[in-house]
Amino acid sequence: MIAPTPDLSIRRQCDFFGFCRSSYYYKPVPLDSEDLDLMDRIDREYLEHPFFGSRRMTVVLRAAGLTVNRKRIQRLMRLMGLEAVYPKKNLSISREEDKKYPYLLRGVQIARPNQVWSTDITYVRTGRGHAYLVVIMDWFSRKVLSWRLSSTIDASFCVEALDEALTKYGNPEIFNSDQGSQFTGHDFTWRLEERGILISRDGRGRAFDNIFVERLWRTVKYEDLYLKQYETMEETRAGLDRYFRFYNTERPHSSHGNRTPDKMYNACSDMKEAG
Repeated sequence: MIAPTPDLSIRRQCDFFGFCRSSYYYKPVPLDSEDLDLMDRIDREYLEHPFFGSRRMTVVLRAAGLTVNRKRIQRLMRLMGLEAVYPKKNLSISREEDKKYPYLLRGVQIARPNQVWSTDITYVRTGRGHAYLVVIMDWFSRKVLSWRLSSTIDASFCVEALDEALTKYGNPEIFNSDQGSQFTGHDFTWRLEERGILISRDGRGRAFDNIFVERLWRTVKYEDLYLKQYETMEETRAGLDRYFRFYNTERPHSSHGNRTPDKMYNACSDMKEAG
């Protein structure tokens, strides 16, 4: 009914039919297989070298024999939500209504479950397109408390993951995230503030402020996603469900004395309750 035309703007068409302009969304144009393959290469390179920006990424991919230009790499990295990690000035103009939160974890000793939770989003390739994965993780035990997979990078799937973690495991003392709009919006921060949870934000361009989730992305991609090459969203969701169950209950962590995240989380939680 409503479609872009040279003669009548989308806003005017929405007004005519009595729709709110914000309720209209363009149907995204599917990516072709060449772009998806290139995004897969970019994802692998970025996982190994998160300090690569579009300029260096272009050089590396050209050296590998791919015919690409920087403008295309910039577009795909932006779509994937990837940004080079390096110290830089904050040149963005903050909105007055945006509440700012400091990074609270520098020098903090992580000593117990539910002391610090963190979250992040990563790009996921499927055989028929791409998706985005969000997790909520307990820093002490490295346990994945909840996760969601989405075909769009809006805030709703992140809020769903947060709601599940809070319902199942109670409140952390501190919740850390990057400054992505999915985590700075009212729906997400309100849930934390109303429970008295301290909010911590990574510095801009400093992905390693959230180092434990960054390590998780490398683990899940090399141990599952890259190996399995799931075709559909349904297959990817089912595969990730199996993997995260394995990760939490069976996969030993050397930093935990080869105990699993579940054992670390449950044992220390039981000791805290007994004390």
